[in-house]
Amino acid sequence: MTGNRKPDGGTMLQIKDIMTTDVFFLKQSDSLKTARSMMTLARIRHIPIVSDSVIFSGLVTHRDILGATISKFAEVDKTVQDEIDAGIPVSEIMRHDVLTVASTTLVREAAKMLLENKYGCLPVVDQGKLKGIVTEADFLKLTIKLLEQVGKIEM
Repeated sequence: MTGNRKPDGGTMLQIKDIMTTDVFFLKQSDSLKTARSMMTLARIRHIPIVSDSVIFSGLVTHRDILGATISKFAEVDKTVQDEIDAGIPVSEIMRHDVLTVASTTLVREAAKMLLENKYGCLPVVDQGKLKGIVTEADFLKLTIKLLEQVGKIEM
């Protein structure tokens, strides 16, 4: 593991140690239909949006997609919904005011940001470029690893 050294010689984890780097992302011109399909097929809830040169520009969440969906009460057929979604670029529904972190941000600081803001993810951006994403699932994986380590020490 990499990271800053603590005074006692231990290592402080950085986001680059736990982030997901194999990230599904879309461009601003991609459609709402593409975003909806990607979320369903990849079983994800957050899609970073980038420019042609992978410059981070926003985020589409599962909640954003639900908000852009015609109510089931309108009795709109799935084919019609797909046609509507195909004509809506994700730039129309994406969030622009997204809190991001650098790959060198301390894990503890990012965890506080998620908790205090009630966010499900933080895109990882270095010098404007999308490098990864850190989600609640990444923190759960870290928690499991740490609990396993504690279990080995206590034995």
